[in-house]
Amino acid sequence: MVGITSYGAYIPKYRLGHDVIAQAWGKRGGKDEKSVANYDEDSITMAVEAGADCLGLGARDGVGSLYFASTTSPYREKQCASIVAAALDLSNTLTTMDFANSLRAGSNALKAALDSVKSGSAGAALVAAADCRLGYPQTAQEQGFGDAAAAVTVGDAKVIAELEYSFTVSDDITDVWRKEDDEFVRSWEDRWALAYGYDKNIQAAVRGLLIKAGLKQTDFARVVMYAPDARSHEAASKALGFDKAQLGDTLLGKVGNSGAAHALLMLVAALEQSNPGDRILFASYGDGADAFSFKVTDDIAKARKPLGVKRNLAARRALTSYGKYLTFRKLVEQPEEMVRVFPAATVMWRTRNWALRGHASKCRKCGTVAFPIQRVCFSCRSKDDYDEVRLTDKKGKVFTYSIDNLAGTPDPPVVQTVLESEEGSARVYCLMTDCDSSDVNIGMPVELTFRRFHELGGFVNYYWKCRPARA
Repeated sequence: MVGITSYGAYIPKYRLGHDVIAQAWGKRGGKDEKSVANYDEDSITMAVEAGADCLGLGARDGVGSLYFASTTSPYREKQCASIVAAALDLSNTLTTMDFANSLRAGSNALKAALDSVKSGSAGAALVAAADCRLGYPQTAQEQGFGDAAAAVTVGDAKVIAELEYSFTVSDDITDVWRKEDDEFVRSWEDRWALAYGYDKNIQAAVRGLLIKAGLKQTDFARVVMYAPDARSHEAASKALGFDKAQLGDTLLGKVGNSGAAHALLMLVAALEQSNPGDRILFASYGDGADAFSFKVTDDIAKARKPLGVKRNLAARRALTSYGKYLTFRKLVEQPEEMVRVFPAATVMWRTRNWALRGHASKCRKCGTVAFPIQRVCFSCRSKDDYDEVRLTDKKGKVFTYSIDNLAGTPDPPVVQTVLESEEGSARVYCLMTDCDSSDVNIGMPVELTFRRFHELGGFVNYYWKCRPARA
């Protein structure tokens, strides 16, 4: 039996209402909102968050492959899946692959993972999809595009949703695209793109799956189907003969269209509400379409419950300033940072175990835990006699902090924090993000989060920050 064994999601804390966007342009806005990645987030950091939610705590030796899917990867020539794998503290002997250039990248990666596990080339595979796309100002895309990530693990043991059948169609159509130097997503005339792109392909894939599997529309308890907007979703579902009761939440009015991650995000939301025996139809679109049939097993009742979509949606903070949104997306020029750092690829490589993987050293003689990794224990002075332990999945509390109102940042003031980890009471100096500085206090529960630190030297520097602990 091959299928999905666990799931996870990440939705940024900030939400921008359509009315805030419309007000900036002197227009009327609706009641919907979209998720907005913080200034220190991108598709890599969001994929790490979703992957960590999917994997949970403990050992991660069983993951043999990691597939990262995104249309907004920070790099054009450098594998991003390897960064995600390092931040998740996975083995350096696993297979890592990037899937890109299509809204269907997430379901492409899922199909590759299912095929690799089925063939026996991987014991278990992690699929993480994330996107952070930009729509032209004053367009429906600006209101409709949201930022999010989703992840699932695929394996052949303790399967919670067994793969039954899959069906794929490919179509070379220029309906939504970006060239190498494009900052914003381009699209052709909506009616043509929908009629000859989305409608044609999604219906062909779903109907092909039904014929191949010998199933009827009524055989599915839940239908998870990507759509660029709510109206298109409703029209395609009706044309395919599905009842409204079968359709899950599109999340378009709460998160927005999260690109390559959106279909997987909807699938995670459906799995959160599924019961043993439910059959799920999952379909994704982009230069063709993928369709899958999954059968939920009894193991879903025993599976670990991650934060998932539901609890990520609950952890929200309203972004009431359109100017702040422009700043987060680097669409307005910012003053030069007051503090300059000089990064080096060699230093990043040398410090990768603690800077990327979040490892601390734990002395074998006295048990002292130190971060960053220390060759000499500052308690018993023993040298090179330690084990590396992961701090990134441990909670902590604020030991002390300061608020810097002068440091250059897109979201002042800067909260500089020393947190005390539950792992050996190790103390870690880091910046705090996703917070209101007036709410910070000594003893405040916090957790570590992987973020963009700066972009200097021609490459992106990632590091760990802390944030107020989520429920």
